[in-house]
Amino acid sequence: MKYMAMIWTEWKDEGFDSEEALRYREFAAQAARDGVLVGGDSLHHPSAATTVRVRDESALLTDGPFAETKEQISGYFLLDCPDLDQAIAWARRIPGARHGAIEVRPVLDMKEMLG
Repeated sequence: MKYMAMIWTEWKDEGFDSEEALRYREFAAQAARDGVLVGGDSLHHPSAATTVRVRDESALLTDGPFAETKEQISGYFLLDCPDLDQAIAWARRIPGARHGAIEVRPVLDMKEMLG
């Protein structure tokens, strides 16, 4: 089963320091070696976001993130684990868990949903 591990952190304008970047590379390398890592990426600063809403067939665009919060999604890992317990065990190892939060959610397979 695939799980999305979304990394919630408080954004700093200076970005990752080299030590934090190394910890993320080490985590990704280990998850890949163990056959758990399906994918993942870091995201640009929330100020680069555009939020899209459709109301009465009109698209409403807003610069920036959907919600003004202290912590926002900074990246994600897509993990292939046999169960939620294993996904949580991997999420605990993501460096951002030390100063932010990791939200783990099962991924719905669109191919299976569409039949």
